[in-house]
Amino acid sequence: MSETIRICLWSGPRNISTATMRSFENRSDCAVWDEPFYGPYLGRTGLDHPGRDTILESVPLDADDIAARCAGDAPDSSALFFQKHMCQHMLGDIPRDWMDACRHVFLIRDPAEVAASFAATTGAVIADDIGQVRQAELFEDIAQRTGKSWPVIEGSDVLAAPDAMLRALCAAIDIPFDDNMLRWPAGKRETDGVWAPWWYDRVEASTGFEQPQPSPHDLPASAGAAVDTSRPYYERMRERKLKA
Repeated sequence: MSETIRICLWSGPRNISTATMRSFENRSDCAVWDEPFYGPYLGRTGLDHPGRDTILESVPLDADDIAARCAGDAPDSSALFFQKHMCQHMLGDIPRDWMDACRHVFLIRDPAEVAASFAATTGAVIADDIGQVRQAELFEDIAQRTGKSWPVIEGSDVLAAPDAMLRALCAAIDIPFDDNMLRWPAGKRETDGVWAPWWYDRVEASTGFEQPQPSPHDLPASAGAAVDTSRPYYERMRERKLKA
C-alpha cells in the first residue's frame, strides 16, 4: 500500500477554507478532518466562541494525540488525507513535529474582510482571532522544517478561476487534479465540525465555488487595530501567492 499523502490547509477564519475542504472531500480518493486542534485551542485560551461547551464535549482535546493522528493514515485508508487547520489554533505549546510528514497549503484573505466577517458573528475581533500573524510564522517554520516553500493561494483568486487555480494548486503539491473538486452536493456533512451550525450556513447551501462578491459586512471601528496588526503579514504572504 502506498503511503498516505497528508495535505494541511492553513487558513484563518471567514475564508473559503470549508469550501476548499468540500472540494477535496468530493474526490473519491480523499478523506478530510475539520479543524483538529479547535478543542485544545478553546480549552487553553478560555475563549467564549459560539458553541464552546458543545465543542469541548465533542472533540479530541489531547494535542499530542491529535498531532499523532494528523501524521497518520487517513481514517478510511484513502490515498489523500486533507486537514483543514486554523492558524490561530496553533498556540505556542501545540506540537509541530508532525508537520514534517505533510504537504502544506496556505490560504489568505484581506484582513479587513476577515475581521469584518468574524466580528459580525462574535461581536469583537483582535489580531490573534484571525490568525494572520501566526500564519506568516507557520509558513516560515514549516518551510524550514520541510525544506520547501509551500504554495500560498488567495481565496478570491480561487473563487474567480476555480478550475485554473485548483489545477495549479494540485500541481504545486504534486497530486493529480480531479474534476470532481469543482462541484459538490449541497447540504451538511458528517465530517463538518460540531461548530457548523454557527458558521457553515453559506457553505452548506453551496454546490461549488461562487464568484467573488464584495463583503456584506462593514468593518467596525473596534476592529481597526486587528487589521493594522495583521496587514503587513498578509501582504508578505500575498507576495508569494500562486498564480494560475
